[in-house]
Amino acid sequence: MKQLPGAIRLGHSEEHQAGQLADLQHAVFPTLALEVRFSAEQYRRHIELFPEGQFVALDGERVVGATTTIRLNFDFSNPGHTFAEVSGGGWLTSHDPAGPWLYGLDLGVHPDYRGRGIGRALYALRQELVWKLGLLGQLSVGMMSGFGAVKHTMTAEEYFEGLCTGRINDPTLSMQRRVGFEFRHLLPDHLPDPICDNYGVLIVLPATRNVPGAVRPGPGND
Repeated sequence: MKQLPGAIRLGHSEEHQAGQLADLQHAVFPTLALEVRFSAEQYRRHIELFPEGQFVALDGERVVGATTTIRLNFDFSNPGHTFAEVSGGGWLTSHDPAGPWLYGLDLGVHPDYRGRGIGRALYALRQELVWKLGLLGQLSVGMMSGFGAVKHTMTAEEYFEGLCTGRINDPTLSMQRRVGFEFRHLLPDHLPDPICDNYGVLIVLPATRNVPGAVRPGPGND
């Protein structure tokens, strides 16, 4: 377990936390379609399949943050995919134990605990896992969570261009850029959620990049 300032501890998810993990997803993504939300049973399966890749933030025994990851190959020449496809309908059947990329399926912090650095700390844990396993880096699809509110005044392509130039600040993607992620592709119909009008952005964090709070393997850091 790692300790953040205050009472928050970080570690790997455990089976007995599956119900809290499902509840957390509802709290973090209240507008996400029910059919793509992870259930407690699915969280237990995630831990069984790839225990190293499932991380949790705890306040005492309360789950206040978490992230789900898999390993996979990725074809950057054909980047379009849906959340349901990459998550195997929630069961992580796309997980490849030999895959060279760490793919982040979700990362959430309970609304009551935002602003305490928990999200950044979870990204740091993911980058440490990339280094430990010798992977190429992290992949994910960030939700364009500010687009749904302005979709009647601009196109998704215009919003994405504004993100890339820094003219638009998005509640999710701009934070991910500050962690170190690069914006690669606009993905329509990635996941059913009106907050982003179903759009996502493929983002990449290479293994060569340092992440605040992440400690590279080395003497005394094993």
